Amino acid sequence: GVPGVAVPFYLAHPRLMRLESRQMLEVEGGSDVWCMKILRHETGHAIDNAYRLRRTKRWREAFGAASKKYPQYYSPKPFSKSFVLHLDMWYAQSHPVEDFAETFAVWLKPRSPWRSRYKGWPALKKLEAVQQMMEDLGDAPMKVSNRRHEAPLKTLTQTLRQHYARKRDYYGIEFPGFYDHDLRRLFSADPAHADCPTAVQFLRSVRTAVRTRVAVWTGEYQYTIEQVLKQMTQRCRDLKLRQHRSRSETERDFLVLLTMQTMNYLHGGRHRLVL
Repeated sequence: GVPGVAVPFYLAHPRLMRLESRQMLEVEGGSDVWCMKILRHETGHAIDNAYRLRRTKRWREAFGAASKKYPQYYSPKPFSKSFVLHLDMWYAQSHPVEDFAETFAVWLKPRSPWRSRYKGWPALKKLEAVQQMMEDLGDAPMKVSNRRHEAPLKTLTQTLRQHYARKRDYYGIEFPGFYDHDLRRLFSADPAHADCPTAVQFLRSVRTAVRTRVAVWTGEYQYTIEQVLKQMTQRCRDLKLRQHRSRSETERDFLVLLTMQTMNYLHGGRHRLVL
């Protein structure tokens, strides 16, 4: 591995960030808080590579085998206490190497109350292992110090159009969004309904009630359902949709839609490895 950090190209300029948002519906690392989370995670990878920590007994006992094949998809357990909670989509559960990077990121955050936050969790032992590893390293020189660049700019030949076509295909995103077809059937963007309440207003008003009912029906945690709700609400906002049918009819049909999408959320094979 390379003891370094790669920065996404789109963070280099506001225009590129706007393009990323239009193409992928969000800008990963686009806020200061989000960017620092990713940088701490990537620093974990860099430290791991620099000191070959994954080859040590302490690393293997805490996180497992780094040689485990990276899966194309992963199915997380949202409320597992064996992993820290840092990046979205329970990313620590995707692979032992990512588990270490996520645990390192939580440990690295200044004034992080990780001891109290994870008290009673199996994940606490992982955090303590990271603490001990860093103390053991002290001022030791890196074991790997190469400065090889991964995918340097001068070697890239694909266009932005090609890049985003491949990226959307990888994540299963059929722009303008994988919820759009169903949302447009449920709500309306017709100017004739301009005086109707917005779909966002409707979703906010029923959020708690539908989340609770879908949790009962599906057995999924409300936190999981909330993630689906957030994504659907954002798409309603982007598409400027409005509630043009009766409230009771709309709520009934939205319950069905949310139930279907919640079941797909964790079991539909869309939790792709990213970092």
